[in-house]
Amino acid sequence: MEFSTILMVIGILCIVVSLFLKDTSKKLEQDFEDFSISIYQETNSLKKRLKIIEEELLLEPNFNVKPKTSSKKTIQAYKQAAQATQSKQASSTNNSQQINEILVSQVIQLNKQGYPVEEISKMSTLSKEQIISILNNGGHR
Repeated sequence: MEFSTILMVIGILCIVVSLFLKDTSKKLEQDFEDFSISIYQETNSLKKRLKIIEEELLLEPNFNVKPKTSSKKTIQAYKQAAQATQSKQASSTNNSQQINEILVSQVIQLNKQGYPVEEISKMSTLSKEQIISILNNGGHR
């Protein structure tokens, strides 16, 4: 036999053998695809949770808090906000035209922290007039 014929027979045998061997790259690709899908689902789940938390706190996504040490007053204000949330859920018969108690406590707290009315208006959904009214009334309606 000639050398080229031998090489051709060896090539054909290699092709036939490769058809019967398992392809491990297919399993690896499937595992990688499953992993990427699970990461995508977890990321979406976390984004949804974060959006819900932002909505509960009535904050904008780009809200930045000034770095300050927490004091007893701020802790009390957060406790009052939590109590206001619980009382709001308990009495859902309040009409939507009244300003939410959480917003009132947030406006008062932000004012105590030294934020100007314009900045408080940007952080909340209230107008400047509503914020001034809240601050003048001391949070009472």
